[in-house]
Amino acid sequence: MKVIDKGPCVVRRDRTVLLDCGHPEFEAVRDRLPAFADLVKSPPLYHTYRITPLSLWNAAALGASPEEIIGSLKQWSRRVLPSGLAEEIKLLMSRYGRLTLHAMDDSERLLLRGDSEELLNEPEMGQVAAACGFRRTGPLEMAGSASCRGMLKQELARTGYPVLDRAGYHEGEALDIRWKEGDCTFELRDYQREAARRFDISGGSGIVVLPCGAGKTIVGLAVLEALKCETLILTSNATSVRQWTEELKKRTNLAPEWVGEYTGERRQVRPVTVATYQILTHRASKGGGFSHMGLFNERNWGLIVYDEVHLLPAPVFRATAEIQATRRLGLTATLVREDGREGDVFSLIGPKAYDYPWKTLEHQGWIASVQCLEVPVPMEPELKKRYLYAASKEKFRLASANPAKAEMVAKIIEAHRGSSILVIGQYLDQLGELAAIIGAPVITGKTPQQERIKLYNQFNEGVLPVLIVSKVANFAVNLPDASVAIEVSGAFGSRQEEAQRLGRVLRPKRGDNRAFFYTLVTEDSREQEFALRRRLFLTEQGYEYIVVHEPVVEIGESFMLPGCGNPLEEEASGS
Repeated sequence: MKVIDKGPCVVRRDRTVLLDCGHPEFEAVRDRLPAFADLVKSPPLYHTYRITPLSLWNAAALGASPEEIIGSLKQWSRRVLPSGLAEEIKLLMSRYGRLTLHAMDDSERLLLRGDSEELLNEPEMGQVAAACGFRRTGPLEMAGSASCRGMLKQELARTGYPVLDRAGYHEGEALDIRWKEGDCTFELRDYQREAARRFDISGGSGIVVLPCGAGKTIVGLAVLEALKCETLILTSNATSVRQWTEELKKRTNLAPEWVGEYTGERRQVRPVTVATYQILTHRASKGGGFSHMGLFNERNWGLIVYDEVHLLPAPVFRATAEIQATRRLGLTATLVREDGREGDVFSLIGPKAYDYPWKTLEHQGWIASVQCLEVPVPMEPELKKRYLYAASKEKFRLASANPAKAEMVAKIIEAHRGSSILVIGQYLDQLGELAAIIGAPVITGKTPQQERIKLYNQFNEGVLPVLIVSKVANFAVNLPDASVAIEVSGAFGSRQEEAQRLGRVLRPKRGDNRAFFYTLVTEDSREQEFALRRRLFLTEQGYEYIVVHEPVVEIGESFMLPGCGNPLEEEASGS
């Protein structure tokens, strides 16, 4: 194949793109590729991206054209694009918008329209539509039951035919919600205002992607204030429920009795109700029905907000498929799902309506600048012996819970004395042992909600300099002053978990607006393999993990060992 220039990318016919990490344009291209391609792996020399139908449809939803994407690939590629690739990208993107769904005069039925008779004649498309109860009513039309609206969109997207839903939404019960008057300290940031505007022009369903600490809750309130309707808000845990209700009472004119909490502790159904995914998926007995799924129809909701939409459980997908006439707003830091169901989020909640790069927000000062540091921890001989003879899954557990990590945690805490420090881990016995060694309290899933709130408040007030948390703190926990996070173990290769954990230290900081994210990884173990996968999403956002063997403090753009006078020079970890 003819070489045409020295661009940073090798573009392959199977829609994979290899990005040369040593190329001068690496960072610039890395920031732009995620607009239409997904990062698959990130070894030291070349990062591998894959262009998928879903990544192209989300790009189209944000206004990108196939010509722009093909032009970028031509500009970055060091060879002529493979034959047929441009045509395939055009074909895949052209499918977005060719099928549209419309309401009929009879509210019980919907019309599926195609832009050509040939499209509706395609066997696979026709079979899926027929299975969802849609029958041909004209050369360019099919009609079917409105009750199949979600299932039709879901199944057509799975077979490569995304549907633009123009069937409209019911208004829901009106609600006079306005921003609280006289609050001079609060004003929507430009990107929050733009995110709410983009959702509005999306037609009533879509997803806003913003990093932790960037104010996704405020975007949700802005949408609610614009629509002025009764709203159901679904979120990840009881702590997040409390944060939503506090923001509603603080920022809007809603009286406290108009805001309800629906959790394991309370069952309040009010004009604005905030509930957890866990309560919706609660069963009275194994194999029984979902006791609280009726909340979706408890009031005449005009909007449903799915906070942390990447966590949406399968039963809530099914319920969402049945309520497609209600407006839906998804909020998340990352659309990555470890179960591969990003396509269902796309079809049932909506396409990406707004996405703002993490590093851009960092440069603007809206989130902290975080230094990501990998600390290799050796295994003691006895542990190494057990590790060598353990089964594959047990190897990961042994490496993750390596007792030698405790000494490094203590050193990092000492190096960052005076900072607010979170220690985050997966295994409760490991966290309990750490608590005994460093003398800090632990929050786990078994910690009562009131006790959690008390400890979070003490941490925020500076009374507790160190707090140990399990995965319950992965999501929607407001700890604005946390400036150091130490990850001692995680859930195998979960990319979404790594992003959320970094998010614990992203809120803006006083002074230099800097934070540290340490991840402790056992040397020569399976934990290293999973660590590389865990940080894929953050790599895509422009974060680079530096390998260090001691805690560091920062001076300007260089890293220094505490008390030393020379910059600490270490290799990049290959992520």
